[in-house]
Amino acid sequence: MLPKLPNFRLDGKTALVTGAGRGIGLAAAAALAQSGAKVTLAARTESEVKAASEAINEAGGSSDWLVLDVSDSKAVSAVVATRDPFNILVNSAGMNRPMNLTEVTDEDLDALMNLNVKAAFYLSREISKKLLGSRQTGSLINISSQMGHIGSPGRTVYCATKHAVEGMTKALAWELGPSGIRVNTICPTFIETKFTENMFKQPGFRERVTSRIALGRVGQPEEMMGAVVFLASDASSLMTGSALMLDGGWTAG
Repeated sequence: MLPKLPNFRLDGKTALVTGAGRGIGLAAAAALAQSGAKVTLAARTESEVKAASEAINEAGGSSDWLVLDVSDSKAVSAVVATRDPFNILVNSAGMNRPMNLTEVTDEDLDALMNLNVKAAFYLSREISKKLLGSRQTGSLINISSQMGHIGSPGRTVYCATKHAVEGMTKALAWELGPSGIRVNTICPTFIETKFTENMFKQPGFRERVTSRIALGRVGQPEEMMGAVVFLASDASSLMTGSALMLDGGWTAG
């Protein structure tokens, strides 16, 4: 008898995606909805997240939305407490402020740590509580970066936050694995979004970046979608504590 192909579908699953109003977060939410999951989109900007949810529903998906500051621990706890357990979490909210070390202020440091690290921790903690309490399995997906595996000038704090996310993911994989909750990261290279728009406007930036990418180009949000569905679905049932590299070969050099 031939082995049976694992199921990539997510019918009957519920998902929470942060930073879902645009860019990678929106692509993740759309991918999960197109694969059958009911998706809750969370972001700080109401107009964006509402429009994103409406677009998903108009395309035949199932979604709702909420305004949430994921760096607010109490707000995260309150929202998750009112919901049934989410089977899937995509921690996509994040930020960067490229600058030299000597220019970084305490406010810059706190802002990046709060959104890139603490917010992912808050959501992972609260959603894991609900899953463990209901004895359900799940998949937690942290949007990390190639910068979580390498260093780069002008990105000291950003690299520090993404290395922290990688370490947290590995620890949670061991802690939650016995309960059937998997935790992984996706590590993209530079993706063309609103997040990176100003970077690509800098003279020579695109050329410097693409010279480090084996494929010779930057990525598009749609190229994140397959990886999200893979990690959310039973197709990756043996995968936890791992980093899925979508870096076009950057870290292979």
